[in-house]
Amino acid sequence: MPHAAQSAPAAPMRQRIITAVLRIIGEDGVAAVTNRRIAREAGVSLGSVTYHFATQHDLLRESLLHFVREEARHFTELAEQCQTEGLAVEDAASLAGQVACGSALDSAHLAPFELYIHAGRDERLREAAAEAFRAYDLLAARILTALGVPDAQRLAATTVALVMGLQLRRLATGSPVDDLVDALLLLVRGAADRPSTAASGEPAAQ
Repeated sequence: MPHAAQSAPAAPMRQRIITAVLRIIGEDGVAAVTNRRIAREAGVSLGSVTYHFATQHDLLRESLLHFVREEARHFTELAEQCQTEGLAVEDAASLAGQVACGSALDSAHLAPFELYIHAGRDERLREAAAEAFRAYDLLAARILTALGVPDAQRLAATTVALVMGLQLRRLATGSPVDDLVDALLLLVRGAADRPSTAASGEPAAQ
């Protein structure tokens, strides 16, 4: 098809623009995202930026979605490892810590938080943010299920909130990734020891 032949060479340039947007947001915040700076950082013409993204909203939404897809890919790999390699809880928590925090405190880790905060101000970005959290919750539930945690679906959002909160704390304070791993172990072990709501027939205590 003619359209496919035309779009193939454009993909690398579009990706360079998105990567530049995330880098700028991580370094200086959403307010620093301008077409001229994007073009300079991405090494493309100014016209290329407006060709691929008509508005800044489109830029921010696609950048957020790109980050989400990359995160989902990482968490999917982790979930598959838990299912196929029979990882212990400690190993799974350690891997989750690596995926959540990586090894460096840099602008790439700040960008998604900037975008989530911006989504709180711009409701047009909220569906993209909601898609991000749906992906996190789904993959967290897969990991918890693979570890044999009761009520995995119900605990998924809590696990995601814990990981993201501790990741934000690490970014703000420089605290070690071990803090996140220890918190995950505490949550997973406590959940694994608790009988499921379905098994007990009673709602969990609030």
